[in-house]
Amino acid sequence: MPAGKVVAVKERALTAAQRERLAELGIKPLAAPKAPKAPKAAQKAAGGPSSAFEKGLAALRQYRDRTGSVTVPRNHVEALEAASGDGGEPMEVKLGVWLSNTKSRRAKLTDDQLDRLAEEGLDWR
Repeated sequence: MPAGKVVAVKERALTAAQRERLAELGIKPLAAPKAPKAPKAAQKAAGGPSSAFEKGLAALRQYRDRTGSVTVPRNHVEALEAASGDGGEPMEVKLGVWLSNTKSRRAKLTDDQLDRLAEEGLDWR
């Protein structure tokens, strides 16, 4: 455990005199912990990052439009173009891994998700 972390844990049990002595030695207390991140469900509800399925589907569509095929090598990474108006940089999607994982978990996909994959040329039913 890093020394700073030990000081932070032990600081709660220190007396005022002990804190003063540590300050004289140049040991500063750690900053207050950051607020916890919002749960993923809250991020999505608040317009946060779109789902991995949506990103993967967009990357698959882009790959198919460019190559004419939905046969993707497992190690392929697709640079997903930023949406118009986003002003962001392209996002990299590990398309081959996403496809492999999605296919292995296809029993958990909704009918809507399976229909959307079928529209792209992947009928896994």
